[in-house]
Amino acid sequence: MRFTFCPLFSGSSGNALFVGAGGTRILIDAGLSGRAVSEALNSIGILPETLNGILVTHEHSDHVKGVGILSRKYHLPVYANARTWAAMERQVGTIAPSLHREFETGESFFLGDFSVMPFAIPHDAADPVGYRVYCGACSVATATDMGYFSAKVYDALSGVDILVLESNHDIDMLHANERYSAALKSRILGRHGHLSNEACAEALWMLYQTGVRHVVLGHLSHENNTPELAMRTVCEAMQAHGLVIGRDIMVDMAWRDHVGGVYELE
Repeated sequence: MRFTFCPLFSGSSGNALFVGAGGTRILIDAGLSGRAVSEALNSIGILPETLNGILVTHEHSDHVKGVGILSRKYHLPVYANARTWAAMERQVGTIAPSLHREFETGESFFLGDFSVMPFAIPHDAADPVGYRVYCGACSVATATDMGYFSAKVYDALSGVDILVLESNHDIDMLHANERYSAALKSRILGRHGHLSNEACAEALWMLYQTGVRHVVLGHLSHENNTPELAMRTVCEAMQAHGLVIGRDIMVDMAWRDHVGGVYELE
């Protein structure tokens, strides 16, 4: 069975990730307008009305902006844990009770052809999660919006076939950014903020040793990072460990303002 994985958008301005296999198609987050997400899906040949649901990581607007309109327009079930449902209620608006799905963080559930594992991530939200999605022997995952790479996240991602991993900011760029207050910088750098390029590289090296061979860098800050800098930092760190990029490990980029690559597993 072909397993398709595509980061539609990833960044501080909006996030949406498509996962499909067999007869099951899902979105993880919908943090842009319903129209933008629908157009992105259409660009990879997916009709929004054929989705089986939207999985929400947490309630911040760059992850839920389009959830309500997409659910209402296309009658899509929405999956979130109880605390996230409560925190995002005002932003997403009314969701029909028949489309309301609630899970427990850390407990797997089935969604069509998928087994879905929501795992806790350290971020300043009500009950934020990442997701690992299994289909047969393959799995894909997303882990962004993390202040640090916790042991729970390490366990959840070990051996995954492909994942979107946060590479949010360059520490020097963030410190030099005069438009950001000291409090905002402290939040981003804190234990419930975001992973820097350097922290992403350290996490990836740990995951490589569990069998991870393909990563897509995601959730880059528009203000405090560049794709070139994130890619260079992570690749140079892998090379320092003796890895050859493109042979030992694949490193790709998820984009803030356009649809990323479409990856397929068999």
